[in-house]
Amino acid sequence: MTVVNGRSGLNILALLVTLLFNGCAITSEVILPEEPPMHSMSELRVQRFAEVADPWEGFNRNMYRFNYYFDKYLFLPVVSGYEYVTPTFVQNRITGIYSNLGEIRNLTNSLFQLKGMESVTTFGRFVTNSTLGLGGMFDPASSFGMARHEQDFGKTLGYWGADSGPYLVLPLYGPSSLRDAGGLAVDTGIRYGIYTAVDPFGKSDNAFAIAAGINTLEAVDARQQQSFRYYESGYPFEYYMVRFIYHQKRELESSPPLPPE
Repeated sequence: MTVVNGRSGLNILALLVTLLFNGCAITSEVILPEEPPMHSMSELRVQRFAEVADPWEGFNRNMYRFNYYFDKYLFLPVVSGYEYVTPTFVQNRITGIYSNLGEIRNLTNSLFQLKGMESVTTFGRFVTNSTLGLGGMFDPASSFGMARHEQDFGKTLGYWGADSGPYLVLPLYGPSSLRDAGGLAVDTGIRYGIYTAVDPFGKSDNAFAIAAGINTLEAVDARQQQSFRYYESGYPFEYYMVRFIYHQKRELESSPPLPPE
């Protein structure tokens, strides 16, 4: 399955229309019989989807199914309850706070990739939104022209040329790869290393419960923003489709820099 952007699609459409009218105008040409296709579209799609390395497909399918049941019978009901009791304004402020905390991950990985200007912009976003934006509840940095750059250690590994490795479905997290799973572990370690160093709750007896509540709310907020629902795509090969789209998306996002001309 080849993905084209909107402009390329319009160019292709214009070309087809031109050829159609030219073909209609030339009536004296001999029209050759159409050759039957060697493969059906469904075969081509399955072949393309199969290009992703998936040596642990049995495990991944079972985990995909587990995530479906967890999502349907636990996670989504919690998200629905959260949306029911929390005003939209408050939901947006909570999203902003967690988005601002995510700038720490973006900053560390921009530094790992030696992206100087991007690192400066990300640091500026974090400082601006943490102060003028009241801890990230609002986003004045975007109004000041400081664009957000989503980064993680999986992208950093890809930036430096590391292959994605086999496809891997993680419990609760969903689609991943061997490289991205390792990157997730590193990002999590850095985050909790900073959290431990800052120690925002001190020696409170309820520090663990507070931290667990913050992490749970973050997970609910993240899921609330995702429209994807397992087995509701209407596609008979959903597992392959999700695997292919995830792989292609990550390959584009984490491609190593092009050599100078």
